[in-house]
Amino acid sequence: MTPPTAHNPPGGPVQKDTTTPVLTIGRDGDIGGGTGRYGDGALGADSDDDIGGGGGGSSSSSSSRDNGSGGSDESGGRGRDIDIDGRSADGAWEELVTSALLGTDRRVPASLSGVTGPDLPGALLDAAALHTVRRRAGLRPGPAAPPPEPAPEDPREPLPAAARRRLDQLLAGRTAPSPAGRRGAAPDLAELLPQWLALAGEWGYRAPAAALPALLDAARARTDLRPQALRLAGPRGLWLARLNPDWRFALRGAGAGGALPAPDDQEGVRMLWDEGLFAERVALLAAVRTADPVAGRALLASTWSAERAEDRLMFLDSLRTGLSDADEPFLEAALGDRSRNVRATAAELLSALPNSALAGRMAGRAVSCVGLDRTAQSPTITVEAPHECDTAMQRDGLTATPPAGRGERSWWLGQLVEAAPLSCWPPRFGGRGPEEIVALPVADDWQGELHAAWCRAAVRQRDAAWSRALLGSPATPPATGPGTSSLAERAQLLSTLAPAERALWVASFIAAHGLSEAFQLLGVCEVPWAEPLGGAVIDALDIARDAGSYPWSFSGVMGLAERCLAPEAARQLEALTARPDEAEDIAPGAGGYWSEAFQRLVSTLRLRAAMRAELTQPPKVPERHGEPRPPAVPPHP
Repeated sequence: MTPPTAHNPPGGPVQKDTTTPVLTIGRDGDIGGGTGRYGDGALGADSDDDIGGGGGGSSSSSSSRDNGSGGSDESGGRGRDIDIDGRSADGAWEELVTSALLGTDRRVPASLSGVTGPDLPGALLDAAALHTVRRRAGLRPGPAAPPPEPAPEDPREPLPAAARRRLDQLLAGRTAPSPAGRRGAAPDLAELLPQWLALAGEWGYRAPAAALPALLDAARARTDLRPQALRLAGPRGLWLARLNPDWRFALRGAGAGGALPAPDDQEGVRMLWDEGLFAERVALLAAVRTADPVAGRALLASTWSAERAEDRLMFLDSLRTGLSDADEPFLEAALGDRSRNVRATAAELLSALPNSALAGRMAGRAVSCVGLDRTAQSPTITVEAPHECDTAMQRDGLTATPPAGRGERSWWLGQLVEAAPLSCWPPRFGGRGPEEIVALPVADDWQGELHAAWCRAAVRQRDAAWSRALLGSPATPPATGPGTSSLAERAQLLSTLAPAERALWVASFIAAHGLSEAFQLLGVCEVPWAEPLGGAVIDALDIARDAGSYPWSFSGVMGLAERCLAPEAARQLEALTARPDEAEDIAPGAGGYWSEAFQRLVSTLRLRAAMRAELTQPPKVPERHGEPRPPAVPPHP
């Protein structure tokens, strides 16, 4: 309620006081209201005596004393012995607060007795601000924290200036909000960051120090960026990651991002293997196994019996690198492991060794179930699935209980054929090759089960001849072809072929069937897409546009094209960026959407070309001993 004044006599109507506004103090000590040189005259006096926005409500002078008086000298707070014009600091502050509560027209602080009229509210705010600054000046500084250890040196070459600017742009684009609705013609910078990091890694550059926080944030948000981002960040990135809990991921995994000992450092390897964290040990085993498969297996064998079951499973998986017949004794012993998952992984690895004892046992079981029916008018494959899954079969990795909806006998048959070496089938079928065997009819509707098992065996054993036979002709519809109609399984078969043959097969598939079923197949092709694959994708997109569909029906393929087409394809795409004339039978607005999508594709390809050019420009470095320093040479031209 407004207190009585000359303009508001007791019992009279409440009128607005335009000359001496009243200041109020809220519960937290904020002083509000008033006028003067601080705009609306808001003044805060919270627990830190901040001068800020005023609050409503009122408080007694004792509460303001609690909020403003501060602590004792022993607590390192404000002292009580500061005098202002002969009064204690507490008394001066209390006087200002009382005047603010009652209004300057009713109570004028003694320190402002010489100020009158409309200048008095502003003078009160000035005095309160000055008093707050004095009280803050009486604070004792806290003890300084010990400085961190200096960041290590990174001897790698710095990024060229243009590449540094591009990295900043890509990192900033990663956090930009996604546009609502139409994407427009601008490239998606977030999707170009992985390619930029891969290119920078090929050249062996180091990240600018100023970009390390944003780079670590990007790696924290996307796990697929972490290996390349941490490689670019280098030792300084790891040093910085130790100072922020949000970046702890960088200290896990590959030996804290590159802190692994050299594989030939026997003492360092032994110490980390015995004392390191689990993630460090996994990374160490993988590094040693890559450099020396025998040493890696020996390292694992030295502590195998003492490892936990879940750890044994992860360690055993590292033996896929450099897998050879020399690993058979260790894997054969692992078939007796108490963990079912460990036994299954050991059996899978042994089945990838055609000369292993397990492969021989599986071959004997498989050929006893699948053979050639010589009584039929034409050669036909006959199948007699197993009637039981005995203990020996389970020890060799077969799972006795099938998944829901799957018959037991077909489940056991599929596991046997998948684990049997593919080399056992030509002798079983009279010397026929993979293509002839796959072309044979299969009796009693067992073809789907048998061919699917052969597909898994070809992928596991990386057998290109069997993969080629099971893929069949790319012009044949998947539903009627050999092998499998699953595009995911076909993509796995393609991964066993050479990159050039893979691209040619997918290009022929697109030419025959269009893009609607090609997304998974394109994902396994080598980047950038080699011809004729790139041309086949562009032609198929042009056909889809002319057919009147919308571009978002092929958004997955368009996204792949932006990342995987060769930048030189921009010239071929330029003719498609123009907005075509729309016929009556075309979807409304489809031409404009396609034009926009092709413009985005062209601009993305040009940006990728610029990124590569910026990274291939050697940075300017100071001359040493009168001779210019040679530029860095990438490992791959």
